[in-house]
Amino acid sequence: MIWLTWRQHRAQILVTGGLLAALGLLLLGSAVEARLYVAGHAPPGCPGRAAACWDLALALSERYDAVYTLFGWMPLMAPALVGVFWGAPLLGREYERGTQKLAWTQAVSVRRWMLVKLGVLGGLVSAGGLLLSAMVALWRPVLQREDWFGNIGVFNMVGVAPAAWWLYAFAMGVAGGALFRRTLPAMALVVAGIALTMPGLFRLSEHYAEPVRTVQSGSTVLNADDARVVGWAWIAPSGTELPSPPTGVCAHRPDTGRSGRNQEAYERCLFGKGYRYAIYHHPATRFWRFQWTEAAILAVGSVAFAGTAVRRTLRRRV
Repeated sequence: MIWLTWRQHRAQILVTGGLLAALGLLLLGSAVEARLYVAGHAPPGCPGRAAACWDLALALSERYDAVYTLFGWMPLMAPALVGVFWGAPLLGREYERGTQKLAWTQAVSVRRWMLVKLGVLGGLVSAGGLLLSAMVALWRPVLQREDWFGNIGVFNMVGVAPAAWWLYAFAMGVAGGALFRRTLPAMALVVAGIALTMPGLFRLSEHYAEPVRTVQSGSTVLNADDARVVGWAWIAPSGTELPSPPTGVCAHRPDTGRSGRNQEAYERCLFGKGYRYAIYHHPATRFWRFQWTEAAILAVGSVAFAGTAVRRTLRRRV
């Protein structure tokens, strides 16, 4: 069965491997060049929180706009493409062509056919996700000021998250093929499912752990790199938390353009009158806790989709 799986799916395996190799070369080459650029243009103390470091980050984003655009689309597109081209055709194409009538009447049982296909292809999909994570990590020394934990898009491209998302999308596509017996509806299910699951898990991730409450008396900007902010509140001198900025205490004129001077003056006034600012956030030290929590949730979903596909297939073998 393993040899048969290779024979039937070698085209998509080779194409995917070729695309990953090309992507790896692109990220490796650009990361090496970017490191040399940073070494030659970074002011003292960068990467860091100095204003000059922000200028360097802006220069990097302009110089490597193609890579930044790739980072922006890849968290959503990569798992969707895996589910569309790996998962959806696995059963959908068999039903459309009627080849299941031959494949499932041979010496190999339907259960074994399903388990081997899901195991081999699912393992390759997970390995591909881990490979993508390793490729993206090449840029980590360059983008130390970027949000690897706070930015949900980057978070889903590093660690074990890509493997979990790719496997989840693959299993969803297989389940769609078993339910609809057609490839195109299964593909549509994958695209819609990923588009709904990703923002849903982002909102759920706020509850993976109890947020840390940091109270500040001079600034509304959290002095913590790569934190994931989930809420904020002003604290009155009496100690009461206010869900919105207090009114009638200080003059608050709207800013024009991007100066932000009126907002800064308003905040200084509030702090001068004894108000404080509370920020609820998850620190970057929780990166791996959140990675494994999200991977576990996606793994449960993958098992559920795979189980649905197996049960549906065993009931509708003809």
